[in-house]
Amino acid sequence: MIQVIAGRKGSGKTKRIIDMANKASQDSKHDIVFIDDDNRYMFDLRHEVRFMNASDYDLANDQMFIGFLTGVVAQNFDVGLILIDAFKKLILLDLNETEPFFQRLESISEKHHVDFVLSISEAPADLPAFIQKFVI
Repeated sequence: MIQVIAGRKGSGKTKRIIDMANKASQDSKHDIVFIDDDNRYMFDLRHEVRFMNASDYDLANDQMFIGFLTGVVAQNFDVGLILIDAFKKLILLDLNETEPFFQRLESISEKHHVDFVLSISEAPADLPAFIQKFVI
């Protein structure tokens, strides 16, 4: 399953995704991974949530990012939820060009039983239709 938290800058997306990660760490039997573009919110997460700063890995394009996510899933079969904050900063593409990325993400989710939650700094109405269906 893929879920998207969308909204303009300052609308509370990061707080919401952090709250989701912390709640999931209390309720889930699976491991939780939180990926961000910097270390700013690392200490806002419960210690049970695995924090990863994606900028430490020099991800240059969407294919490297999907490979990174696949590696996260492959290295730990217990991962059940991956939360990605600041998606637009990490993907390095215009959102209209991300349909193949979302198709691969859906495939990873279904094949490996991992849920994804992404925060996207964009008004929900301005998202492409293939992303709008994931908005919560």
